[in-house]
This record gives sequence, structure tokens and C-alpha cells, in this order.
Amino acid sequence: MEITNVTEYEAIAKEKLPKMVYDYYASGAEDQWTLKENRYAFSRILFRPRILIDVSKIDMTTTVLGFKISMPIMIAPTAMQKMAHPEGEYATARAASAAGTIMLVFCLPQFAALDFIYAFPLQTLSSWATSSVEEVASTGPGIRFFQLYVYKDRNVVAQLVRRAERAGFKAIALTVDTPRLGRREADIKNRFTLPPFLTLKNFEGLNLGKMDKTEDSGLASYVAGQIDRSLSWKDVKWLQTITSLPILVKGVLTAEDARLAIQAGAAGIIVSNHGARQLDYVPATIMALEEVVKAVQGRVPVFLDGGVRRGTDVFKALALGASGIFIGRPVVFSLAAEGEAGVRKVLQMLRDEFELTMALSGCRSLKEITRNHIVADWDQPRVVPRL
Repeated sequence: MEITNVTEYEAIAKEKLPKMVYDYYASGAEDQWTLKENRYAFSRILFRPRILIDVSKIDMTTTVLGFKISMPIMIAPTAMQKMAHPEGEYATARAASAAGTIMLVFCLPQFAALDFIYAFPLQTLSSWATSSVEEVASTGPGIRFFQLYVYKDRNVVAQLVRRAERAGFKAIALTVDTPRLGRREADIKNRFTLPPFLTLKNFEGLNLGKMDKTEDSGLASYVAGQIDRSLSWKDVKWLQTITSLPILVKGVLTAEDARLAIQAGAAGIIVSNHGARQLDYVPATIMALEEVVKAVQGRVPVFLDGGVRRGTDVFKALALGASGIFIGRPVVFSLAAEGEAGVRKVLQMLRDEFELTMALSGCRSLKEITRNHIVADWDQPRVVPRL
């Protein structure tokens, strides 16, 4: 079957992956209302395209924290990618680099990596990746950010940050919405745990790389035992004392917290509800985005994480003020289906769709995408401006 859009990879991944692994990637918290809303909310935003504009040349390049990337589509940190494919974060990192975007790398061993563009996609690596920061860095050039959970043992945190710095990572994405793990009922039913042949590679040697099997979710037990529930805004300032890397705060959904993040010295904000895996019945991230953007008032960049499956979604996020977006599940599903080639195809499909949306909306560069190009169902009745 020919794959023609990003969403089609999920059905293939479901067929190929063990049920425990697929459910871990696909499920959300409790009733999964927010999981569905993350997607559905995009359908409540419509376009107001402008016509008769020369769109023979479209420029999608942008800069993130001073780094030029090929498009505003980046890879979010997703944990334990080697459960999806033997090459895991290696394959994702190479795909991100080839796409010229950023990868956000997950801090917990084998959780996930985010790719940011830099003539390659930007990648964010998860703390819980199944490949270490050093291993991901060894895949070649690219702009990579490191996603960080704060452990009770701050020496562990300091070691992880120093390793990320030495490996050439360019920023820290601090996850702030997980003092406890959300109730993920699929993981409880499946007694989720990391397969025995995998470890959280960033924590090998620290006696923190394995996940015990329990009577419910092994991940929930791991988080309860290791992650610091006392994390507060003062710790964002503490993190700045141990690294010179810019710090993005990931997990902001309100104007109040956006302002506090800026006061604490954040270099950027990622509007995220953790893939709808933490607190159910929080808004879709696309619904929370504009409130955060207005509170920030341009002082730092704001990014969107959650629900993006189409190039049209990317355009809508930028029209609401995002500087870029992150994708997570499309990466792991395409990785499971086709390895590195699948991730490359996902990034290319989203790029092509986004470019087409820009052209059909009359936008030749990202700066030409404005709030006037969309209308949302929560908008006040529009007074049409006179030309």
C-alpha cells in the first residue's frame, strides 16, 4: 500500500508492534478525551486564503534559538524508540539531519528523540532514550536539544547535563508537567515495562537504567521512585547555574505559567500536554497556544507540541503565533513501519503539505503567515477590513 499521509503509518505500526509497545506509544491518560481533542481541535480552525499572489517561490526556512533550520517542523522527544525499531534514536537522528531540522532528545533512557532542523531537522533527545546522548551525537551533524527530567538525585541531573553539553547538544528542554506519571490505563492493563534487551542508556552505570516489572505500570513505578515531585520554578533558576545552554520549558498551557517561565529565565516555551498522557481534560495544545503567545508578547519563542498530523496543522499553529511545531507519534509509528526511511518520509510529507498550504493561502515566507489567514470557532464575529 502506498503511504500518502502521515496518519496511515499508525495502522501499520499497530500490526507490526507487540500490543504492549503499540499501546504505550498510542494511548493517553484515563478517558483519553484530550488525546482525541489534540487532533479534533485543529478541525475547528478554518483558512482565509488570499489569492492572486505570486507564490512561485516559497521560503520555509526559520531560526530556532539562533540556529537556521529548513522548516518549522521538528522532532519531539519520544521515549524508548528502540521498542519501535532496532535502530531507534539512531535512525530518527539521521532522518532529522537529512531533513535539516531539530531533534529533541529524550533524557530518560530509551524514550524518544526530537529532531530540530539545521540544514537537518532539529532533534530533541529524550532522557529516557534507549540510545545515549553520545550515541545519538555520533550519528553525524545536526542540531539537537536534550529533553530533561529532574531526578531526586541532582548529581544525576548535573551529570546528564554535562554529558549533553560535551556531546554538542544546543539547548535543554525541561519537562515540567510530570511530578507524577498520568494514569495511563493501557500501560496498567499491559503491566508495561521496558523489554529486557533494552535499557535507558543515559542511566547505565548509575543503577537507574532498568525498569522493574510491577503489578501495574513499571514506568509509573519508575517515575514515582526517581522523579522529583518537589520540582518548582526555583529549580529552573538552579538549572541555569549548572549550564550555559538555553533552557526551554516544556509543558506550559496557561498564560500565568508562561509569564512565570519568562521570569525564571526560560529561553523559550513549548506548549505541550505531554501527548495527552498526563492530566486528561486539559485543552488541546492548539487551543492553549494563543493564550500563551499573547502572554509572552514576543519576548521568547513559543512552540507547539501535540496533535500535528498535516501540513495544514503546521500552518494553523504558526498563524496562532507559534515559532515552530514538534511531532512525536508520527515519528515512532513511521519508525516502526519503515525505520529511518519512514521517518524521512513523514518529514518530507509534512514539508510538502506545509509548502502547499502556504502557496494556496498566498504566503511566500513564514513571516507572511498571520492571524488573518485563519478563523477559529472561538473568534468573535469578524468585521471585514476595507481595502
